[in-house]
Amino acid sequence: MWNGKLKAVTFSFDDGVLQDKRAIDILNKYNLKATFNLNSSLLGLENSYEVGGKIIRRDKFLPTEIKELYSNHEVAVHTLSHEFLPNLADEMVTWQVEEDRKALSKLVGYDVVGMAYPCGGVNNDDRVASVIKNTTGVKYARTTVSTHNFDLQDNLFRFNPTVYYCEVDKMFELAKEFISLKTDTPKIFYIWGHTYEMDAGVIDWKKFEKFCKLISNKEDIFYGTNTEVLVK
Repeated sequence: MWNGKLKAVTFSFDDGVLQDKRAIDILNKYNLKATFNLNSSLLGLENSYEVGGKIIRRDKFLPTEIKELYSNHEVAVHTLSHEFLPNLADEMVTWQVEEDRKALSKLVGYDVVGMAYPCGGVNNDDRVASVIKNTTGVKYARTTVSTHNFDLQDNLFRFNPTVYYCEVDKMFELAKEFISLKTDTPKIFYIWGHTYEMDAGVIDWKKFEKFCKLISNKEDIFYGTNTEVLVK
């Protein structure tokens, strides 16, 4: 299915924060691909939060930095201003998604077609998914609900990831299962998170790199961006 391979691995990271640069360096080192979901109206803003007495920066990159920074990966929609879409009327859902998509497309120089829903928990519903499918140029939209399996899904507009990377033990367990998996049907291992969580210690950088090394460079696995794995 993917260059003749039946297994695919893809990563997704939300919010477009300064820690993306360090994560990209690690991903590139192991020939891995990721999609980064950005809020175009928040680019360039400074932000932080406190965890256990430690201040964690969540500063956004400048618009002029986006194309080069993410050049080896994919940029995707996260809405203009990180809104909880189920609370918005249809036309506002369209505006938040499509205007973000168009702004990001202009920044990166290609047609942005991917998306991750902003905000945690149940951050989407069938109405919102239908609006996005029918009124925007988005071709898939990721939730935050882990499936802990590798099965393909019919509904790309409420696509559930395999695992949230802060579920560290489960992520490694699934990686070992996926590597050893022999299959006659296509399977996807989809990992998501926020790179600032590694500065916060929810998952540390060393474990992230260990995971990347473990899952990478397998002859029977295709490594691609979300769009390359889900759409193309």
